[in-house]
Amino acid sequence: MPKLPNETQLLAQFRYEIRRFLQFSEQAATAAGLLPQQHQLLLQIAGAPDGTLVTLSHLAHVLGLRHHTVVELSKRCEVAGLVRRTHDLNDRRCVVLELTDQGQAALDQLSEAHARQLRELAPSLIEALTRIGNAKKTTASRSAHSDEEKHT
Repeated sequence: MPKLPNETQLLAQFRYEIRRFLQFSEQAATAAGLLPQQHQLLLQIAGAPDGTLVTLSHLAHVLGLRHHTVVELSKRCEVAGLVRRTHDLNDRRCVVLELTDQGQAALDQLSEAHARQLRELAPSLIEALTRIGNAKKTTASRSAHSDEEKHT
């Protein structure tokens, strides 16, 4: 019986597939004249759930960055003409971000390329995830079977 890959090998393969997509994403952003972080900021602004006030705090949370890092990133994006920073009418301390037409155009171009790349990578990503899921089931099944043998 062939030896099944261990969980670490499966996780390594999944991480490799994710990294392939991230490398593509970074290269696509750079080719479009953006820093990868700028692209990520634009994506999170445009992709915020309906009714969400897209504040610096919200963006720091979804990007996994510190507040002051998002402040600087948003200022650079504003200078580049990609976003508009305004103060919330209810709380002047709160900065709200929205895409400019230029920012939306850049994001549209990148999103189209990213969707194509994800369609290409989807089979290998799905396979890697499925193998991880199946390994968990196999491990649980083996454990249950082993427990049964101990009690018989």
